[in-house]
Amino acid sequence: MSEWWAQANEQAHALTGWEAMAVLLAIAYLLLAMRRSLWCWPAAAGSTVIYMALFWHVALLMESVLNFYYLLMAGYGFWQWRFGGDRGAGLALTRWSWTTHLVIIAGTTAVALGLGYLMDTRTHADLAYLDALTTCFAVVTTVMVARKVVENWLYWVVIDLVSIYLYLEKGLYLTSGLFLFYVGMAALAYLQWRDQHRKEQSDPNWGLGCA
Repeated sequence: MSEWWAQANEQAHALTGWEAMAVLLAIAYLLLAMRRSLWCWPAAAGSTVIYMALFWHVALLMESVLNFYYLLMAGYGFWQWRFGGDRGAGLALTRWSWTTHLVIIAGTTAVALGLGYLMDTRTHADLAYLDALTTCFAVVTTVMVARKVVENWLYWVVIDLVSIYLYLEKGLYLTSGLFLFYVGMAALAYLQWRDQHRKEQSDPNWGLGCA
């Protein structure tokens, strides 16, 4: 136990500077996304570039690949929030049915388990199944964010809770703290987007043009 702690502590010190920068940008992304500000996407891009390198360094391969995907989605999300929607004025908030969510959860879990098996048996990845589950669900949920699906925040609550364990195991303590913060903020964001969606339903012009 003492040897594990010493190794984790040494690794944490080596990564702390870059990790701190990634954490600050990630917090900026979350706060701006809650407000539906377009500037959340540039903040996301900066954070993901750093995390791609960090996760590759600590052998969380799917987390590294996931952050490359996040980088691509930052561009897609910016475009959708700025130019999407029927009038090209940005997307309005939307909600998906619980039947749709059940299908998504079942399908994503099946894919994640298969991917986890391949990673566990054919790569040097650690915690392969949990890594694959958080990655696959994050891929789907990021699309929900870009499409302004209200329920995306509920998915993030679960993803972030599992991610905390992964990052603690790898000595990424600042990132673990960030994701603990994410859990509470994601729950709050869900309530905000839900209320905003109700207002948009009663007044279609309410909330358009957030920047």
